[in-house]
Amino acid sequence: MCIGAIDGKHIRIQAPANSGTQYFNYKHTFSVVLLAMCDANYCFTIVDIGACGRQSDGGVLYNSNFGRALREGKLDIPSPSSLPHSTDVAPYVVAGDEAFPLQNNMLRPYPGRNLTQKQKVFNYHLSRARRIIENTFGIIATKCRILHRPIHATPEKCESYIKAICCLHNFVKIDGASARAYCPSTTKTI
Repeated sequence: MCIGAIDGKHIRIQAPANSGTQYFNYKHTFSVVLLAMCDANYCFTIVDIGACGRQSDGGVLYNSNFGRALREGKLDIPSPSSLPHSTDVAPYVVAGDEAFPLQNNMLRPYPGRNLTQKQKVFNYHLSRARRIIENTFGIIATKCRILHRPIHATPEKCESYIKAICCLHNFVKIDGASARAYCPSTTKTI
């Protein structure tokens, strides 16, 4: 019932001229945010690129077209259906971390430390689902060396570079022979 995992990644950039602290993030670097959702095959399904680094992941989602469509129920998400081997009905959901709001189609972990055993188990399984987007970010950072240092370009150019990286990543992941060479540990063999 999980349609994807979502998270944000700060892409370091050179400090834009006359931007003040607009792009300055909590890591004390300048960045633009890549908000992305991916599927179980490590392919990006939704990306929102270019938000200023000082925004939180939840703020980026709230201000994005994807976030607006998710809140308003305008995405093509299937209707709630029965869970496998059960008569219980549940909605299809996106797995997010604590930076994201709890919504009809968005799950986040239970907050706090004094959790029940069921809440701890839920958080563990949600963490395993969210790991997919973290791994996807790790793959692009490993394969695209430009992401290892600040990008020396305007934020608009950086946005174009990041879009190209996401498109190339998906293209190579989908192509069978290339995917095995690109990222062998995430490629399924039949």
